[in-house]
Amino acid sequence: MARGVRKSIEEKIADKQEVIGALEERIRKEKEELQELLHELINEQRVARLESLEELIDDSNLSLEEVAEILRQHTDHAGDGAA
Repeated sequence: MARGVRKSIEEKIADKQEVIGALEERIRKEKEELQELLHELINEQRVARLESLEELIDDSNLSLEEVAEILRQHTDHAGDGAA
């Protein structure tokens, strides 16, 4: 049984380079999508933390300024112990 025309080594190399190029492009696009998803996740986590903090502040019946002052005092005192 006769076979079809055989590809030359050069054609095989060109085919493999084309496949590799396509895979590299796919990897690049997948990495971009991954970065976008990571940014979305970080933003979602940030929002969740801020919502939790907002709920805690609301439950404390303190003003935002009072909470900020308490935190400043806390970090000032924590800094004294670290020195």
